[in-house]
Amino acid sequence: MKENSDSANTHAPPITMATKITILRILGIPVFVLLLIYYKGAIAAGLPGDAYRIAALATFIIIAATDALDGYLARSRNEITRLGTILDPIADKGLMLASLITLTRPSLTALTPQFPVWFTLLAISRDTILILGSFLINALHAHVEIKPRPIGKGSTVLLMLSIIMLLSKCQQKTLNILLFVTATCIFVSGIQYLIDGIRQLENGHANKKES
Repeated sequence: MKENSDSANTHAPPITMATKITILRILGIPVFVLLLIYYKGAIAAGLPGDAYRIAALATFIIIAATDALDGYLARSRNEITRLGTILDPIADKGLMLASLITLTRPSLTALTPQFPVWFTLLAISRDTILILGSFLINALHAHVEIKPRPIGKGSTVLLMLSIIMLLSKCQQKTLNILLFVTATCIFVSGIQYLIDGIRQLENGHANKKES
């Protein structure tokens, strides 16, 4: 049975369908940013730019929607690969980072609504701490176990919804309410991930002492 399993893995495609979709998501990020740049350029010049905004919104929705699609394909086809697990968070964080930086208040005062600076700093800080913590744990113990938290997944969904609402030109007051809820989830999830990381460091240190 083991020989058959090894043979099947040998003939498995080097790049699965799920990974191909993830790569397309990554390639879609520059397109999304370019559309936002043209949109903001039109606003700065006093020209109508709704066509660019709508195109950027559609691009964002497509990229965000395919996030669930590639995950479903990888699980249903039993094609979860190391390359896919590396590229998937790059696609997720890349899209969020590009959106936050491009749509934050200092970028263009005429752009409304916008993300306030404090919100962008909070979101980026949470992810930065998570990434640095993962590298630290990996460097010290050669094993990183990031357990997805419901509130962490919820904060990602709320952040995507916030971007969609912004590009749909909702009222700034309405957006601010959503941002407050999203920021709360981001902060709490960041604390949870930080506690998980400290526990992993303590457990790894204890295991080394025992060995």
